[in-house]
Amino acid sequence: MIDLLQTYWPHILAVVSTLLGTVAAVHVAMTKRDVRSAIAWVGVIILSPIVGAVIYGLVGINRVRRANFMARRNLRRSRLRQALAPYAIEPGEVEARFGPRLEQLRRLGDKVAGRALTSGNRLEPLLTGDAAYAAMQQAIDQAEHGILMETYIFDRDSAGIAMADRLIAAAARGVEVRVLVDAVGARYSTPSILSYLQDGGVRVAAFNGRVITGLRMPYANLRTHRKILVVDGALAFMGGMNVREGFCGPDASRDTHFRVTGPVVADLFAVAAEDWTFETGEVLKGDAWQIRLSAGEAGTVPFVRAVASGPDINLEVNQRVLMGAFSVAERSIRIMSPYFLPDNVFLSALATAARRGVQVEIIVPSRNNLAIVSRAMTAQFEAILKNDCRIFRANGPFDHSKLLVVDGRWTYVGSSNLDSRSLRLNFEIDLEVYDNDFAGFIERRIAQSRHGAEEVTLDALRARPFAIRLLERVLWLGSPYL
Repeated sequence: MIDLLQTYWPHILAVVSTLLGTVAAVHVAMTKRDVRSAIAWVGVIILSPIVGAVIYGLVGINRVRRANFMARRNLRRSRLRQALAPYAIEPGEVEARFGPRLEQLRRLGDKVAGRALTSGNRLEPLLTGDAAYAAMQQAIDQAEHGILMETYIFDRDSAGIAMADRLIAAAARGVEVRVLVDAVGARYSTPSILSYLQDGGVRVAAFNGRVITGLRMPYANLRTHRKILVVDGALAFMGGMNVREGFCGPDASRDTHFRVTGPVVADLFAVAAEDWTFETGEVLKGDAWQIRLSAGEAGTVPFVRAVASGPDINLEVNQRVLMGAFSVAERSIRIMSPYFLPDNVFLSALATAARRGVQVEIIVPSRNNLAIVSRAMTAQFEAILKNDCRIFRANGPFDHSKLLVVDGRWTYVGSSNLDSRSLRLNFEIDLEVYDNDFAGFIERRIAQSRHGAEEVTLDALRARPFAIRLLERVLWLGSPYL
C-alpha cells in the first residue's frame, strides 16, 4: 500500500483535487445568490486546488439555516403582534405627521422587516462607555425576574469583569440570567469571560461555534454582531457598544448606545431570545421572561421599529431599508460609520440621491482601529466624491458609532456597520425611528464629530503616491470579507 501511494500519489492527489473542486464549485453555483460572489469563489477553488475547496468549506458556506424552528418563531411573532396591538400605528399616521415619502418607507419596513412600527417608546442616548455601562449595571442590580444579554465582544478586562460580577450577583439572588456571546468575539480576550460567568453560576453560550472536521472552531463569517440587553422584559439597551475597557475613560474610543423602554423592547427581547434558542435549544418562557411594559415609562418618540437582519431569512433587511430611505430622501442624508465599505448597489443609491440634489455627507474616523479597513475605505472615496457626495474624516478618539439621518426626520441607529460583513454576513439589530426631535439630536451628534474634521477632496486623494493608492486598491479587492 505504501509503495502504491509513493508511486501514484500525484494521480491520487489529482483525483482528490478534482473531486473536491467539482463538489465545491457545484455547491457555489447552486447556493450563492450573488453572481460576483459565486464567480470569486469558483476562481478561488480552481486556482487553489484542494486548498480553495477547503477554504470555501470553512468560510464560504452559510450554515445558519434556522428553518427547523421557523414555524415556532412565526407563532411567537403572531402572539407578539397581538400583545403589541394597542401600540400599533393607525393607517395614515405616518403620512399625516411626516408626509407621503416616509409613508412609502413605512410600507417598505412593514414588508421587509416583518416587525411592527409602534408608538409609546422612549430612547435615551448614552454617549460614552462610562455612561452606558453604569446604566446597564444599575438595571442589572435592580432586576427582579430575568436578564437576557447578547453581544459580539465581552472582554475579560476591568469593564467586562465589572459587568460580569453584576450578572453573577443577579443570578445568585434568584434572577434568571442568560448571556450569549459570539464565539469569535468571546476570544478577543484570553481566557474567555464565558468561563468566568459560568463559574459564577450564570448560564452562558457561544454563538455559532460549531464543530468543523472534529475541531471546535467558529466560522469567521456569520457572526452575531448584535448588542442587546433586556432586563425584566421592561427595559432594554442596544446600539453599537461592546463590553470592553477601551470605551471607558477620558481618552476612550467613542460609541453611541441607547436605553430603550416601550413596546419595541418586546421585539428586542424576541430577537435575542430566538438567537439563544437557536444556539442552546432552550425556549425562554415562564414568568421570568414575560414582557412588562410600564405605564410609568410611557415614551415620547412617535414611531420606532426594530430591524433585525442576518444570513438566515432576514437576509439584507438592513440594506433594503436603508436603500429605501435613500430613495425617498428629499434634502439630506447624513451618515456616520466607523467602517464604510458598502457594495456598488448601495453606493449607486447614494450617488443617485446626491445627483438629484440631496446633500449626502459621510463621516468616518481619521484614526481607525483597523488599518486595513481604513485603507480599503479610502480606495472607494474617489468614486464616491465623483458622484457629488462629501466625505469627512473626524479627528479625536476613534468613534465606533453607527448613525444615519434622512431629512432630519428619519433615523437609523444600532449595530450595523456600512460594510459587506454587516449588510450580508452578520446578525445585526437596529432601530428605525420616525421623530423630528430624535433625528435632530442625532444630527447634532454627527455635526459634533464633523466639527474640525478634515474634508476629503479629489485633489488630495490623487496627489498621494501611486504605491499608496495601489496598496489601497489591492486591499479594497478583499472588502467583501473585511
